[in-house]
Amino acid sequence: MGKAADLARRLAAGEALSDRELLELLEQRTPESAEILRIAAVETAHRTFGNRVYLRGLIEFTNYCKNDCYYCGIRRSNHKAERYRLSPEVILACCDAGYDLGFRTFVLQGGEDGWWTDEKLCNLITAIKTNHPDCAVTLSIGERSRDSYAALKQAGADRYLLRHETANADHYRRLHPPELRLQNRIRCLYDLKELGYQVGAGMMVGSPGQTLENLVEDLRFLQELQPHMVGMGPFLRHRDTPFAFEPDGSADLTLYLLSMVRLLLPKVLLPATTALGTALEGGRERGILHGANVVMPNLSPADVRSKYLLYHDKLATGAESANGLNQLRNNLQAIGYEAVVARGDAPTL
Repeated sequence: MGKAADLARRLAAGEALSDRELLELLEQRTPESAEILRIAAVETAHRTFGNRVYLRGLIEFTNYCKNDCYYCGIRRSNHKAERYRLSPEVILACCDAGYDLGFRTFVLQGGEDGWWTDEKLCNLITAIKTNHPDCAVTLSIGERSRDSYAALKQAGADRYLLRHETANADHYRRLHPPELRLQNRIRCLYDLKELGYQVGAGMMVGSPGQTLENLVEDLRFLQELQPHMVGMGPFLRHRDTPFAFEPDGSADLTLYLLSMVRLLLPKVLLPATTALGTALEGGRERGILHGANVVMPNLSPADVRSKYLLYHDKLATGAESANGLNQLRNNLQAIGYEAVVARGDAPTL
């Protein structure tokens, strides 16, 4: 048995590995070590969640953004982006349609758009919760002040997704302009936890300049933060960004890391992301079979889905969209899983 397989068995058995051992598990990964981790991750997920997969209705409500992150297709310097902003009325209609389809969590995702003030967001959240009191509202709208997060929580927001992207400050600077700092991103995450949100962090796999040592730092940061959710997908380039000619991240390494995260954080909510589905045929189902237990079909109006392009060739139709919900349910059933109608709150960590 190779070194990686031995390390995989030890991690699967619940043993704490050192940083050096986690690095070796990544450096020396083999099909054998991947399968050991995969089987253990699926068993671990089953102990808490059974064969249930939670559905989240994703509403990409604005692609305006004040930031200029080098990897992102909706960065403010991308003048080729076709900008849009959904009205509150359209967003509420998306929620109504999603509710009828069986969604009990709505994820409002957008760029850092100054038009959406705290007041407007609070009014929107309150309206969603009034219309659908049995549903959870998740926000994914970037870095804000603690006071802003507190106001949004008071209005009824339940969860907040804010990927840390990388836990290494030097690597963070490689991905972001100087005005964005890892220290502030981490401050946001801890503010959100202290305010009582169910919090999601996560990273891109294979982003420009990333090393395997960086990924070990990411895993350690996640263990320290203890988020309720971890969003993780391969880096996929966008042709109208400074990273247009960088290689895409590895879908296989992403699957490997999904299994590792499931074993390191057994009760975490772990999405099989759109990026993984874009990078790999059947990627979402493969993600579930490596320990993931959440999928996020797109509830956005069909005419804007092609405009919310964080990377090129993003899946937005078929089982990736809410319209393809029956196809998604069938796909999950074919691999032994059930898409459930439930809020799908994070268990106590």
